[in-house]
Amino acid sequence: MAIGTQIRSAVGKLQGYAAFWLKAFAQPTIDLTLRTHEGLSTRIVESPGRALGEDDLERLVAQLRVVAGKTLPAGDLTYGIFSGERERLARAIVTVISEEASGRPVAFNALSVMPVELDGQPSEVTHLGLVMVDPAAQGQGLSWVLYGLTALVLFIRGGLRPKWISNVTQVPAVCGMVCETFSDVFPSPQAGSRASFAHLQLARDIMRRHRAVFGVGDEAGFDEPRFVITDAYTGGSDALKKSFDVAPKHRDEQYNAFCQRELDYARGDDLLQIGRIDLAAARRYLTSEVPAGSMPALLATSALLALQRLVLPVMHWMNDNKAYGILRPRRGGQP
Repeated sequence: MAIGTQIRSAVGKLQGYAAFWLKAFAQPTIDLTLRTHEGLSTRIVESPGRALGEDDLERLVAQLRVVAGKTLPAGDLTYGIFSGERERLARAIVTVISEEASGRPVAFNALSVMPVELDGQPSEVTHLGLVMVDPAAQGQGLSWVLYGLTALVLFIRGGLRPKWISNVTQVPAVCGMVCETFSDVFPSPQAGSRASFAHLQLARDIMRRHRAVFGVGDEAGFDEPRFVITDAYTGGSDALKKSFDVAPKHRDEQYNAFCQRELDYARGDDLLQIGRIDLAAARRYLTSEVPAGSMPALLATSALLALQRLVLPVMHWMNDNKAYGILRPRRGGQP
């Protein structure tokens, strides 16, 4: 009987994950709900400022403010998604984790898609954005959802094409998570980390056009060789400033030492990290971050390996609407 129950439970989970990914591929903008933990559900909403009606948008923003209110004094965050402005929320991808029974939000992640120029062509960078967790919900293993699931969905939905990501932080635990999850991350204490010309182009464009996304004022400086934003907490994000002693640490001491060495915490410095999500990053995420024993994760890993070795190059070669390496799309295609 126990074995039969386990089989039915596994089949039910697989059906739920299959429905999730089918919707992810089919919807023009993502609005998905998935059960990621016992008693918790995760909702991913792409471009809520465009996709949701007034009432739904207000409810979503209210959920974000509930979680923020558990962490910070009311009114301390005024930038980005907390403003409730449709224009800001039109460029966001919001992930909210809620209790299934009560509907109470316990954590969220807000990504932003930033238009940039790379090698003279229009491109995009997905900014990892703000993560907040209700203190009462900490320790429930939510990190794999908040720091990677949405990026993975966007990557797979985008045809497994590498996507640039950015992150602004002074928290060693977050710095290390980005370095270990994504590919070609700079700055990083890992051996071989370096800023390519692409990294430099993106960093300059982000600092020139998108400071408001992460609450950095115009007066903040940018140490270009190190990708360090100096005096960063002057553009609406003041309440997030931390001392090194208070900032959550990473289990690997190299990230703690790196942040302490590179950042002036008294002044309020931040790292601007730029990297990519690609097949290697997706595989690392599935095998290292997603809880062990998850059958959907294992199936997804196998599928990624098969695509990497056999199918993906053919898919990219045959698609004449998007750029692939030195090949350019036909007129009217997208880069």
